[in-house]
Amino acid sequence: MGDVVVIGAGVSGIQAALDLANHGVTVHLVEREPTIGGHMAQLDKTFPTNDCSMCILSPKMVEVQRHANIRIHTLSEVEKIEGDAGHFRVTIREHPRYIDMDACTGCGDCIEICPVEVYNRFDAGVGVRKAIYKPHPQVVPDRVVKDTEHCIECGLCYDACGPRAILHEDAEKEHVVDAAAIVVTTGYDIFDARKKSPLGYLKFPDVVTSLELERMINASGPTGGKIRRLSDGKEPKSIVFIQCVGSRDMPLKRPYCSCVCCMQAIKNAMLIREKHPEIEVTIFYMDIRAYGKGYEEYYERAKGVGVRFLRGMPSDVHADNNGSGMCFQVENTETGGVTVLHPDLLVLSVGIQPTDATAALAGKLGLPLEETGFIRSVHDAMDTVGTIRPGIYVAGAAIAPKDIPDSVASSESAAMRAFIDAKKATAARVRSR
Repeated sequence: MGDVVVIGAGVSGIQAALDLANHGVTVHLVEREPTIGGHMAQLDKTFPTNDCSMCILSPKMVEVQRHANIRIHTLSEVEKIEGDAGHFRVTIREHPRYIDMDACTGCGDCIEICPVEVYNRFDAGVGVRKAIYKPHPQVVPDRVVKDTEHCIECGLCYDACGPRAILHEDAEKEHVVDAAAIVVTTGYDIFDARKKSPLGYLKFPDVVTSLELERMINASGPTGGKIRRLSDGKEPKSIVFIQCVGSRDMPLKRPYCSCVCCMQAIKNAMLIREKHPEIEVTIFYMDIRAYGKGYEEYYERAKGVGVRFLRGMPSDVHADNNGSGMCFQVENTETGGVTVLHPDLLVLSVGIQPTDATAALAGKLGLPLEETGFIRSVHDAMDTVGTIRPGIYVAGAAIAPKDIPDSVASSESAAMRAFIDAKKATAARVRSR
């Protein structure tokens, strides 16, 4: 059976890899981060069931690692692609980890002794990490990675490592894979809230993004699941969500809906109200888009637990009169009344955008982009994952903003298309003998 390369190891890439591997196809799963799992690993719960996110994702991650037909390439990127359907040659560039992957046991002794603390991107900056670290406790592969940019070479980790797995020197490696098909599941990045400067992100410490709130709410996150104001560490008495930050914004040339923001805000607002009924929670919105199965019922359930919904977009966020907090005013477009609020915590529901590497990867693959920057699929009613280049398929949020169920469904479709190509390539080789 011909091999398949899956680029991107979030939930879409993981599902595509498992579907292909279970059909006997050898899969090379390429991920630029130190661990597979993508953004779903950062979430606390999933809507509309409020199931634990990692309870769904972690078993799939472990299954990928254990599957005999899957080769995981972390800290890796696709450097070059040659050939055509059935006969692709993919060059994968593996960046140095400065860890002996065979010797490392993932025990974490080196992490405990490391004196350097830096910004933790996995925790969206709410927490910190060490210069030698795991992005989170359930990483796959279960190995540390050394951040040479911030490492001060104090030598403590070398002494603490019993297996002597930490390397003083390491170099990039190159792997060349022959593949019958390629599946692109590179996912998304979140909108940079600093581009909406009137909303006060980074100007006021208690203006946070929806992803930062996710890491606060998560029991395994930096605050242990406790919601705290970043200014003083106190529990907020009132929380306000502002929707469509970086979505449906024509001046920023982002006309599209990001699909997940409404439901994510409703989910987190509901979790806050259920755990802390004393906290007032208000969601400001343009339109509530609850389009999926059970989503409208979820919206009504949020109202039932006391989440307040107000249709209107706030004005600029200012310091209040005593300078110790925030205030803004908003017109309720349903009543015409103007409300002034002084929230303790302001959450910006940031939208989804293509990853930084999407344009470069599309260029290597010979694929066009949408005006929004996402990779363009055929968009035929009969073919939602195909591209203009036979043998290359695109799925998940690499095509457009999608929630988890839609991302998984599209990756399963792409996997089966790739399986057909792999089967054809194998049959062709047999006939040529």
